[in-house]
Formats: sequence, C-alpha cells, structure tokens
Amino acid sequence: MIRTLPLLLPLTSVLLLGCNAPGSAGLPVSSDRPGHSAARYNAVISVPVHDGDTVASLEAALGGTVLAWTPPGCSDPAGCAALVGVNHMPAAAADGLQGQGMRVLAGRDVHIERNRDVFSGGGALTAIMGGSRTIWAGGNFLAWSGGSRTIWAGGEYQALPQNTRTWQQIRLEQAHALAPNLGAGVTVAVIDTGLDLQHSAFQGSLSDPATWWDFYAGDAVPQDEGTLGTGGYGHGTNVAGIILQIAPRARIMPLRVLGADGSGDVATVAQAITWAAARGARIINLSLGSAENSKVVQDAINKVTAQNVMVVASAGNENLNKITYPAAAASSGAAGERALSVGSVDLFDRKSSFSNYTKNLELVAPGEQVYAPAPGERMAAWSGTSMAAPMVAGGLALAFGQTLAVPVKDLTVKLAENAADVYNNGANQPYKDMLGVKGRLDLAAFLTNSVRH
Repeated sequence: MIRTLPLLLPLTSVLLLGCNAPGSAGLPVSSDRPGHSAARYNAVISVPVHDGDTVASLEAALGGTVLAWTPPGCSDPAGCAALVGVNHMPAAAADGLQGQGMRVLAGRDVHIERNRDVFSGGGALTAIMGGSRTIWAGGNFLAWSGGSRTIWAGGEYQALPQNTRTWQQIRLEQAHALAPNLGAGVTVAVIDTGLDLQHSAFQGSLSDPATWWDFYAGDAVPQDEGTLGTGGYGHGTNVAGIILQIAPRARIMPLRVLGADGSGDVATVAQAITWAAARGARIINLSLGSAENSKVVQDAINKVTAQNVMVVASAGNENLNKITYPAAAASSGAAGERALSVGSVDLFDRKSSFSNYTKNLELVAPGEQVYAPAPGERMAAWSGTSMAAPMVAGGLALAFGQTLAVPVKDLTVKLAENAADVYNNGANQPYKDMLGVKGRLDLAAFLTNSVRH
C-alpha cells in the first residue's frame, strides 16, 4: 500500500534520510551511526524538509523523536526528505494534526508506504559441504588470486572447482586475463543478511570495519545469523563469496538489512543504500526484492546512482512474467543508466524454472547451484536470481579495477549489449525478448569493449 498525502499525523518516532550536510550521510543526531536501536515500524513516511526546520520544530509538529537530522537547504536535486517510522497506517492525513503541527507541515507532499517485512532475499540453499580443513586450507580468495598459486589451472577454477562449469559459461578465466587487477581498489556493498565475518574466505577482503553496519539489529556487527538450511541464513555469505570469486581483489562492505528469515524493512534497505555510497562503495548488490514499488527505496537508489554508484538488483524467483522491485525500475527513470536487473539461467542458458522474466529485464546470468562460503567455515550452493546478480556486480568491480574505455553511465549498456544470445535456445522461445536485451552475462565480451587494454 502506497499513498501520497497532503499533510501528516502526529508520529511516534522519526528517522531522517535523504539530503545530508557534507560528511553527515544520514547520521543520527547524537551518534555517528544510523539509529539508536533496532526498532521496527509498520509504516514509513517521507516528509520534505524545508528551510527553517529544526529538530525541535519537527519533534513538536510530529509528536515524535528525531533520530537523524538533515539540515534544510541541502544541494540534492531530489530535495531534502525526512524518513519517518510509525506503528500505525493513518486513515486520514489530517487526523489529530493541530496547532503548531498544522502550521509547520502545511503544504508539504507527504508519502506513506508499508515498511515492515516488505523486502525478502530470494533463493534456496541446495547443498552444504564440510569445513575448513578440506575446503579453506589454502587461504582466502585474495590468497588464491596471486603469488605462486593461481585461480585457474588447466581451465579449472582452483578455489571452488565445483563452479568451474559456471565460470566457463560466463568466460571468467578470460575476464581475469582482461582485468588483471581483479577488482583491486573497488568496494562492493552487499546489502543482505550480513555475512560470516570470521570466515577464512573473507579475511583480507572486507572493507574497513568503520564502514560496516547491521541495520536490522542496530549495531556495528553485520553477522549472518541463524541456522544453516533455515530461512535466509547464509544468503549474504553466499552472495559476498560469489562477488569475490569474480573479483578476488575487490573489497566487500557488509551491511545487514535482512533477518534470519530473509525478510527486511523498507527503511533499513533505504538507509543501507545511502550509507554504502557515502562510505565509498562503487557498486551496491541488492539480492533482494519486493512485489511493491517502494518510493522510499527508489529515492535512495536515485540519489546514489546520481553519484555514479552502480546498483545491481535480482529479478525474483516466482517464475512470473514480471520482476520484483527495485529491479523492475532499473531500466528507466533517474537511475536507469547506472542500475541493472538480473534474472537466472541454467548451465545450458535455459531460463531457470524459478526466474522471473519480462520485457524490461536487462540481463541474465547462471543462478543455479552456485557454490560459495557458508557460515561456520563451510561451503554451500544456493540457487536463485540472488546468485546471478552478484556475478554482474563482480563483473562491474573487474571493470572499475581497470581504466575504463567508456563513461560509467555506459557500463550497464555494455553489459547488456555484449551478453550471449540465449534466444537461439529452443527452450527459451516462450520467453523471447524477456531474458534481457540479448541474454546471458559474458564477462570477456563486456570487458573487451569496456576497459583499456
């Protein structure tokens, strides 16, 4: 449910998001971290911030507490906006709004939408393998990418050989030769269930801990939590591990917005997007989605893509002729040139039985049985469009690690135009023009036409 309202009710609590003073980037009033607790709200309301607003005046007008403050008069062309969490869905915009509140908020366009558990991380755990003695004895992905040991030997991917066929499909070995920096100096934000921060695979490959945050729990430790095989536990760990197999020298910024059941809120997803961009992420991976088009989240994406941050989103796993948001909005609007939607195919380039599809889907990648680290020094395979998206995010990291031969705004076009044709596959005839511009990710072709050699 999404409504645009002319005025606003008294509120129980307020979160601000949007236009920030230089260096403030969505920070709370009395802390350098977003939010004082892990409080969750049933609805979220976006309110324009005007000149003359103060924390005290908004609190008096809204009957709530300002948890983060964006000074009015910011330079964001989208306008300064307060993001407000409430535990009720107002039946009428003006109910109970009197006196000072009416004077302060009169004439403002107010937007309200459902907040709690609107987003989910898709995919399914399909296989679990053993511990560090048999899998991680050789070190992390960074160690495998250089020195006396190489990632590839005789056409086989050494780190996780179970993925050899998948990586051959997207021509990863050739991509590594075309982008020898392997993503060095590039930070990719993984906005997900968190990840296993202690896993050997990630040591030396994470961003500065000062950039981490758990928006779900309200602390600085975005640890993947739960029981492996139940809900979303391990989802973010898998996604991050896929990115590092594509771009072993990139850095992962772990940001947790989804709980152990794989669900999360509009407000936390939006906060994480702006947080990531403000702290140096060049690419944001969103292996999550919603059937609802969240204006709050899309506003955050528009804000960061205007700063040349790339956003990659998964298309959803319901086998429907429509894709989930924010992927569904990736090909149009303000973010169109720097956002990308990704669906899934199998090892034979056939549409995955679970993958959503539609005319505005931009790209597909192999998303079945993709092996990556799992919590507890293990390895596991997951299947879903959630696994296809990080392959594209990793490909962008490879490109950013080199000298680009094209403008940043053209990278998504290059990814789509240089994809391998999946429409010659008879099995895909029912999905003609609904599996991307051309089809499946081809990293070698993309890099050949995107970076200097």
